[in-house]
Parts: sequence; C-alpha cells; structure tokens
Amino acid sequence: MGLSGSVLSFDVGRRRIGLAGCDALGITVTPLAAIHRRAFELDLLVIREHCARRTVTGLVVGLPLDREGQPTRQAMHCRRYGLRLARALKLPLAWVNEHSSTWAAGERHGLAGDRSGRLDSAAAALLLEQWLREGPELKPVQFHGGSASARQADGGS
Repeated sequence: MGLSGSVLSFDVGRRRIGLAGCDALGITVTPLAAIHRRAFELDLLVIREHCARRTVTGLVVGLPLDREGQPTRQAMHCRRYGLRLARALKLPLAWVNEHSSTWAAGERHGLAGDRSGRLDSAAAALLLEQWLREGPELKPVQFHGGSASARQADGGS
C-alpha cells in the first residue's frame, strides 16, 4: 500500500480515544498517547497537532462489529465520529472491523483492565497494523449533509 505520509488510527470510545500512527512507508506502527474525551472541538485541537507533526494523509477508524459482522450501537457512534473527524480535517478515511481488538491488545501487551489509555492506544495500533496488511484503501469522505449513521457508503470503506 503506497503511502504519501503517515496515517493515524483511532479506537473511539466514550471516555477515551486510543491513537496510533505509522511512518510514511507503513513499516512502523506506534501507539500514541490516548485522548481523554472532551468536547469534539477540543479533541480536534489535539488531533490537528498530531496531523501537523506527523504529516498525516489519512485516517483509519475502528468499527466494533458483532460476531456476524453487523454494526453495534458503538459502531454507529464510531462511524459518526470518524466521519465528523475526516470532514473537519479534510482527510480520506478507511474503516476497520475492531471486533475483539481491545481484548487482543490487552493479551498481547499485558494491559487487560488498563484504564489509563494505554490499552486503547494499543488497540488502535492493532487496527492500524491490520489496515496496513489488509486495507481497504483510504477514500475521501463526501461533504454533504444528512445523517452519517444512515448512509453506509458515505465515504470511508
């Protein structure tokens, strides 16, 4: 997958957002400090700083699907947040199924039960690794009105 800059990955939760980034070649994935959720505009300030510092050219957002691959209530929230973020940053977006990613990150890094944000960012790193291996390609987000959760094909993948 040819990258022209870094990609940021997000494990969106109600209290924290796990964050990870990769280098421009997609070789090294690094968990970054989790964002403790506040108002969207305040989250966006922190994320804009990461984007500028890392020369970010795309976003990957985890969607927690159930065992049958269907969206959960949290997946709808993650989709709305991801679309809002991509629109605000004017960056392309890809979705990754994050089913069991937090559990896998906890097992892999000995972080089960962590509430500091390290587990969330470790999960975001797993999502980014998965995306680098499997895709899908980043896609531009459509910049028109309407309900983000109602339109499955509204940008992203």
